[in-house]
Amino acid sequence: MWAMTTRSCPCGLSEPYERCCGRYHSGAAAAPTAEALMRSRYSAFVRGDAGYLLRTWHPRTRPARLDLDPGMRWTGLEILGTTDGSAFHTTGTVTFRASYRGGSLHERSRFERVDGAWVYVDGDFLE
Repeated sequence: MWAMTTRSCPCGLSEPYERCCGRYHSGAAAAPTAEALMRSRYSAFVRGDAGYLLRTWHPRTRPARLDLDPGMRWTGLEILGTTDGSAFHTTGTVTFRASYRGGSLHERSRFERVDGAWVYVDGDFLE
């Protein structure tokens, strides 16, 4: 599990967690772009915040519950590309590689706005 003493946010940006993804997790702000939501969701996986992951999942594709593996150790996020997903779009994609102890996950995720807020829809695993 990620330690609160870490100076920078788990999402890979240099801001402290509280000023980066922490403000989205707490509800103090909403992610302004699909990439910001992707980064905040990665940070939620690192921190084991299943509630945030469910709240930011599209109602059409969201599972009824999410059981996170407490033994999973996420080690880094690399954003490989984005398509749309800005304040001027209603959809967007983010291609990323999330590393964990023993491997990595490479995915192209799809995002949409629901009632003005970005949410994760689904994704395709890539080789």
